[in-house]
Amino acid sequence: MDHILPLSPQHVDCAIAVMLKILDGKCKMIEDEKIIMAALYERVKGDPSLRLGKTHHDLIAQAQKTGLSEEMRGRIYEQRLYAETMISRPVMKAFKAMLRAEGVLDQ
Repeated sequence: MDHILPLSPQHVDCAIAVMLKILDGKCKMIEDEKIIMAALYERVKGDPSLRLGKTHHDLIAQAQKTGLSEEMRGRIYEQRLYAETMISRPVMKAFKAMLRAEGVLDQ
């Protein structure tokens, strides 16, 4: 994973969005890939992002610390939808393809 770091600000946005999807329960990746993506998020959460940022990091940290109450699930859901509107599908697909090409995720 170190060979792909640092990620571009746009890719940091993608990592944030994937982390929100994981917390929201909407991520379709296999469990091992979710673990890898959560670790990737932890590595890049301090890096500059393009459209997402501190608000999302704070929400993710709070969810990880306190768990997913109904209120927290609603907040995560809203921010996941927001993140998905801020990142185009081609950008997200290219991010995941890059991670597969670099061997971070399985082909």
